[in-house]
Amino acid sequence: MANHKSALKRIRRNESVRLRNRYQHKTTRNAIKKLRSEEDKKAAETLLPTVVSMIDRLAKRNIIHNNKAANLKSQLMKKVAAL
Repeated sequence: MANHKSALKRIRRNESVRLRNRYQHKTTRNAIKKLRSEEDKKAAETLLPTVVSMIDRLAKRNIIHNNKAANLKSQLMKKVAAL
């Protein structure tokens, strides 16, 4: 167990940040699944920018790697273009 006040605060803060990261990551994964299962081109094109921005936000905050974000965006754009 931590002995310093600052270390205790850091533990509390890490837990809240971890939960926030998990929530954002899970929300983005659900949005990606929704976009991949979309059959209507119009609906997919309107959903694509929001999903891309969610992916960019995760990459910016180091929740996912930049290359993973680029690969996800590339795959999604290919999928929407092929509809």
